Amino acid sequence: MPLLDIAEVAQRSGLPASALRFYEEKGLIVSVGRRGLRRLFEPNVLERLALIALGRIAGFSLEEIAAIFGPNGKVRIRREALNAKADELDNTIRHLAAMRDGLRHAAVCKAPSHMECPSFRRLVRVAGAGKLGTPETVKTKRRRRAS
Repeated sequence: MPLLDIAEVAQRSGLPASALRFYEEKGLIVSVGRRGLRRLFEPNVLERLALIALGRIAGFSLEEIAAIFGPNGKVRIRREALNAKADELDNTIRHLAAMRDGLRHAAVCKAPSHMECPSFRRLVRVAGAGKLGTPETVKTKRRRRAS
């Protein structure tokens, strides 16, 4: 199969060339040569980019994604890492569902103002105590506890 230049890879993957260069710099993909100034890639780079996209969507860091590619380029996904990420997603889903439910309640609460609604005040108290956060801060706190 013929080699793909960076423009073809960008067009087929939907990623800008700058992202492809960044991924190459991070060791996630490898160019195999050049045609003029354009990098050339094996056609299997598209599958590798799809795996990277799936990892990013699932919330894996680029470092975690890089670890799934062995030195020989073969994919080696640790099942424990998949289970840990699934657990993390479950926690995020619970957090977001609780926030959604609180916001929906506040939207229909019959109290004269939100600050007079016991449920909304409880949300404010919990947030003020740092027990609610964005999914990103919750993830960071979990990493710190695991260290």
